[in-house]
Amino acid sequence: MGAQWKAKHKEAAANAKGKLFGRLVKEIMVAARNGADPEMNAKLRLAIHQAKKLSMPKDTLDRAIKKGAGLSGEVVNFEHPMYEGFAPHRVPVIVECLTDNVNRTVAEIRVLFRKGQLGTSGSVAWDFDHVGLIEASPEGDADAELAAIEAGAQDFEDGDEEGSALFITDPTDLDTVSRALPEHGFIVDSAKLGYRAKNPVSLSGDELDEVLAFLEALDNHDDVQNVYVGLAE
Repeated sequence: MGAQWKAKHKEAAANAKGKLFGRLVKEIMVAARNGADPEMNAKLRLAIHQAKKLSMPKDTLDRAIKKGAGLSGEVVNFEHPMYEGFAPHRVPVIVECLTDNVNRTVAEIRVLFRKGQLGTSGSVAWDFDHVGLIEASPEGDADAELAAIEAGAQDFEDGDEEGSALFITDPTDLDTVSRALPEHGFIVDSAKLGYRAKNPVSLSGDELDEVLAFLEALDNHDDVQNVYVGLAE
C-alpha cells in the first residue's frame, strides 16, 4: 500500500467505473495537449490503453482526445495541483488533483484534511520516491520476478489473489517497460507516474480504520486523481 491507496471494499466499488471514467477522461485530455497521435505521445498512449481496458466507449475516448488536443473548438484548462500532508496518526499522504478551479479545490481539500494535517509543498514528498507504477496481470504461469528483470523494472510487488503484480520503474523507463511486459507474459492494466513511500507506517484496529476512512473521503473528491500514502499492508 506504500504506492497508491485504493478502496478495496465491494460497496466502495459500486460507482468505481464511472469515477475511473471521469478521471481517465481528464488524464486523456491533459495528455492530448501534447498531440493527438498516441504513437508520438507516450502519456496519451498509456491513458488510452487504460481506457480501453476499462471498456470506455469509443465516442467518449475520441471526444476526450479531440477536446484535449484542441480539435473540437472547446478550450480545456485543467491544472495539476498536488497537496501533501498527514492522515490521522501521522501517516504521510500525497494527493494529486486535476481541476479547472484551483481555489475551489484547495478550499475543499483543506476541509478534508481537518482530520489530519495539510502540509506545505515538500513536507512529506521527501519520504516518497517518484517512480513509474505499472499494474499488470499474468498470462498463464508467467513469473513476476523474472518479468521484472527481463523488462527492465526496478522492483515489483505481488498484487491481489488473482496473481496481478505492481511493477516499479524509473520514471523515464515507464513506457519502455510497459511495452516490454507483454513479451514476458503480463498484460498491462494501467501505467502511470506516481509515488512510493520509503518508510510505510504500520497500523491496525481503530487507528487503521480511521486512516482508511480519511483516505476514502479524499478519494471520493471529484478533483482527486490519485492518493499516495505511506501505509504498510
